[in-house]
Amino acid sequence: MTAPSVVLGSPQWLIPAAALVAVGAFMIVWSAARWRGRRSVAVAAAALKLAGVAALALCLVEPLLTGSRAQPGANVFVVLVDNSQSLRVRDGDSARTGGDRVRALLETDARWRNRLGQDFDVRNFVFDTHLRAADGFDGLAFDGTATSLHTALAAVAKRYQGRPLAGVILVSDGNATDAPDIDWSALPPVYPVLPPEYAAPKDVAVRRVTLNQTNFEAAPVALQADIATHGFPGQAVVAIVTDEAGKEVARQETTPTGADETLTFRFQLRPERAGVGFYRIQARLAAEAALAAGAPSAEATLANNSRLVTVDRGGGPYRVLYVCGRPNWEFKYLRRAVDEDPEVQLVGLVRVARREPKFDFRAPRGQNNPLFQGFEHPDAETAERRDQPVLIRLGTQDAVELRGGFPQTAADLYRYHAVILDDIEAAFFTPDQQLLLRNFVAKRGGGFLMLGGPDSFASGRYDRTPVGDLLPVYLDGAAPPTGGEHQLVLSREGWLQPWVRTQRTEGEETARLGAMPPFHTLNATGAAKPGAAVLAHARDTSGNTLPALVVQPFGKGRSAAVLVGDLWRWGLRRADPARDDFERSWRQTVRWLVGDVPGRVEVRAVPTAGTASPAVELTIKAADATYLPLDNAGVSVRVTKPNREELTLTAESDAREAGVYGVKFVPREPGAYRAVATVTGPDGAPVGRREVGWCVQPEADEFARLEPNRELLATVASRTRGETVPADGLTEFVAGLPTRQAPNMAAWVSPLWHRGAYFLVAVLCLVAEWGLRRRYGLA
Repeated sequence: MTAPSVVLGSPQWLIPAAALVAVGAFMIVWSAARWRGRRSVAVAAAALKLAGVAALALCLVEPLLTGSRAQPGANVFVVLVDNSQSLRVRDGDSARTGGDRVRALLETDARWRNRLGQDFDVRNFVFDTHLRAADGFDGLAFDGTATSLHTALAAVAKRYQGRPLAGVILVSDGNATDAPDIDWSALPPVYPVLPPEYAAPKDVAVRRVTLNQTNFEAAPVALQADIATHGFPGQAVVAIVTDEAGKEVARQETTPTGADETLTFRFQLRPERAGVGFYRIQARLAAEAALAAGAPSAEATLANNSRLVTVDRGGGPYRVLYVCGRPNWEFKYLRRAVDEDPEVQLVGLVRVARREPKFDFRAPRGQNNPLFQGFEHPDAETAERRDQPVLIRLGTQDAVELRGGFPQTAADLYRYHAVILDDIEAAFFTPDQQLLLRNFVAKRGGGFLMLGGPDSFASGRYDRTPVGDLLPVYLDGAAPPTGGEHQLVLSREGWLQPWVRTQRTEGEETARLGAMPPFHTLNATGAAKPGAAVLAHARDTSGNTLPALVVQPFGKGRSAAVLVGDLWRWGLRRADPARDDFERSWRQTVRWLVGDVPGRVEVRAVPTAGTASPAVELTIKAADATYLPLDNAGVSVRVTKPNREELTLTAESDAREAGVYGVKFVPREPGAYRAVATVTGPDGAPVGRREVGWCVQPEADEFARLEPNRELLATVASRTRGETVPADGLTEFVAGLPTRQAPNMAAWVSPLWHRGAYFLVAVLCLVAEWGLRRRYGLA
């Protein structure tokens, strides 16, 4: 707001006027000095007379009141009105909705709009999911599915960039559904009209849903829903989880004790299929849960009573390479457990005979390895030599896989998601193979697990090797495998890892650990490395504990060490043969190994900041067989809409990053969306495919809060150098807008001596002086 100032129109008369005042002052003081009576009355009368004379003398210099105001019609002022569905909600317990209040403000009480048009070039806009110009506000339907308040303000500022935009009058309930990711300094002053305060309407709303996916086989998906209740104390609220087919999979019921309370519901779910799936969480009053759709409800709205969530259980098959130095029972039980998981394929490379020295001077001339006696090998190229180990391949895809033993190239090893080593010494691998295995975890992001056989860890001489580097424990000074009986106990960190447990409750898990048989072989190693976590300990009969299960992140992947060398005892001597705790533990461990291992094709769906139904950026990363970025690939994306209609899009390469491709998709209707990205190499060979899903649910966000968000409106005003305006004071506020700072201002001048009030002050001072003297007998 610009403050007026006073200037002199005839400054050349300043000296004569001052002289006139000085003479008058001398005479008034000389006269007052001769007065008899109370000195204070004489002084007051003299001061009044001097003020009157001074006011009349100032007329000689022509005092002018000057200032500036917005030039009429030269500045733009925007009236921005919310047209979203949230204004259909009733104001508290009254029958009047927010839309009725807005219509009354814009049409019934339109004096402020007429006054605004006298001084500014008024432009009318409405917004919901997007901004649009309006000739008037007669057609407001309040049917928008989102309140893109921040986006609308940014669009207004961009539209009038470089033009004299004086400000924005914002009429909204403030329940924005978009993110405040805007440049506040680029916005003009915004003056939100505050709605009246009233009690929040009665409602049950699903405010937030969080999803946690685990490798816990009994409940691989943990879902938590925060449900806000207002106005229903003592009335039971039921939360129901349904799958894509509408089948109910879980239900819970809780009764709020207060009038305004947030209830937390926790569900543990087990999806029936791998890949992308969707669940819907619904909340209703228990008394209304069985009512048919469209039946009357005690709630203000039912639009916020449900939310969709996306579950991505990954896509297999995950391939795990198991390398063992001798046939043992660990592989038997591991293979039996993994066979029940359709998403995991176990490939075994088992050594049944060690290699012998190339020259054995103790053997008679011409004597061959007894294992091969009686077999003829007419082809010398395919005959096994006694200086090579005898390996058996199990679960391979074809006759070529692992034909030469452990992979020697990145392309051959990186086709697996995890590698398990069991009872195999470091000398089995060449230095290049050990470095390749290290890079498999660090660069490819694979999972690695070493089991505690007699030839593992320090006994296998892995110290100071690339494989030893990726182990989560130090091998310096480690003792050979120890005997005696050891009982498995979980550490504090182990209790927090769902994949380490197999039971739902702490009591059941404690009973399971107590029923496990003691183990007799334990690889004693050094301390756990920094960043590693000990999830289980082995406790001997004396109460001493040693690490039994240690894990750590390593590069892009993860590694683990199971230091117990005879886990098979658990499967052989379990207390209840009908329980599958042993097999379930193996499956969860393998799932943990492969859970976050990237594939050759990875895809992400990221909603663009903006409206409640934003564009979705689909980003696809493609890699070659060695997991280097794959350029010049062909990437197609098949999008399945909620109505089952399919649309195929072509992704373009990203100029900023190699091997990255992107495409934008704008959803038009609410619901669950799926997208399958298929990648082919430059030669047309298939590389892989990956599925992703996301949910579009504008109504749930629009009605997440029913009462006006006065705090957000106040924040918008303060961030844009504006102020909030009460609805009943809008007319007075608009009348004062011309005196506020605007891009185009015009100066104005008003002579003070032409104002009747000025002369009235002078006359009143003289009359008051005469009346004072008359009152005390001085006149």
